[in-house]
Amino acid sequence: MQRYSKITQKDCREIVLLKAFPCLWSKCRFCDYILDNDRDETHMAALNHEVLSQITGEYGVLEVIDSASFFELPSQTIEEIFTLIQTKKIHTLYIESHYLHRQKIADFKKQLGIRVIIKSGIETFDDDFRNRVLNKNVHFQSIEELKTWVDSPCLMVGIQGQTKAMIERDMAILTSSFEHGTISLYRNNTTPIKRDQALIDWFKQTYAYLKEDPRYDYLDEPTDFGVGD
Repeated sequence: MQRYSKITQKDCREIVLLKAFPCLWSKCRFCDYILDNDRDETHMAALNHEVLSQITGEYGVLEVIDSASFFELPSQTIEEIFTLIQTKKIHTLYIESHYLHRQKIADFKKQLGIRVIIKSGIETFDDDFRNRVLNKNVHFQSIEELKTWVDSPCLMVGIQGQTKAMIERDMAILTSSFEHGTISLYRNNTTPIKRDQALIDWFKQTYAYLKEDPRYDYLDEPTDFGVGD
């Protein structure tokens, strides 16, 4: 599996896919990324060290992802990332976090003292679909509340059960309320949640311009960042 890459099209940065302990939630109905989780801390720390050793600091921007949240990484790996921020002169760090870790984020940003962009799999701003269908366990009463802990929402497009109206609302909220985000076209995996190809075809035609919008990462495939499989 590829675990180090560079994103060179938008907001140039290095990206690493690390191994982590199991996701605190681990119940999203569409997610099989948790298969990359581990419980052997020594093995994870060694593998992560090998991946992190490839970081050059070329852009001063680093994105760290794993199959859970940043806070589920081994403590040794987190300490190594903190050291790399200093030695490689990283000024901006992208990390991912689930809603259940939201109370840690303000202190984490303060502790690090650099620009930290929190990404989170919101999937859709439709609360019913997000929580009843996808079982995300992500709750907020308003976009203003969401923005207290999320800088960059990750949205999923093309899941059976989504509607055009739902996606239109998602894109309207994203583009009016967030300066960064990720749009991912859903790909079938080992879960029962399935792709709606007709909806994806419509989206790709209707929202083609978002592919060129420098604010948003647009993934036709989950591997478009150059990591994963």
